[in-house]
Amino acid sequence: MSRDGSTRKPGADTQVGPYNCPMHTIRLATLSDLARLVEIYNQAIASHTATADILPFTVETRRVWFVSHIPDVYPIYACEDENGLVTGYLAVSPYRPRPALARTAEVSYYVDYTQHGRGIGSALMEYALQDASRIGKKVFLAFVLEMNTSSAGLLKKFEFKRWGYLPNVAEFDGKLCGHFLFGRNV
Repeated sequence: MSRDGSTRKPGADTQVGPYNCPMHTIRLATLSDLARLVEIYNQAIASHTATADILPFTVETRRVWFVSHIPDVYPIYACEDENGLVTGYLAVSPYRPRPALARTAEVSYYVDYTQHGRGIGSALMEYALQDASRIGKKVFLAFVLEMNTSSAGLLKKFEFKRWGYLPNVAEFDGKLCGHFLFGRNV
């Protein structure tokens, strides 16, 4: 399957809706989505609550990250509205580059801040969990800043458990913050 989305397996595009997310489509992200993914991620960076990155990215600086996500193993799912605007995304990434850990992946998800509370994060997570067997994943991990209570709540909703805590590992404007590790067998 190519990264540009030109060849997809049956079922790669699915309508979702049970999470107050009517008329949204979840599909594999394509390179043409990258600018929008960067825009959404930069909102998370500016919030100082959703990622430990502190400087905004450009499309060019995220290109290597994007192309490293091979859809059959480490996909990026995009949620788009009825007008074709990407409103959020979820990336499945390698946990660590060790062969024995290939069955384990990290999930990271970001939703446009103007679209929060509309079920987009839930729809993306549900889709990723349903697609886990196709991509050969048995365990999903998520790392969440301790102040990101909405993200922790979403993970708990999908039966992720808190598997660890790293105290005071992040610093924002002189204030220390811990990092939770959530996990779940899929």
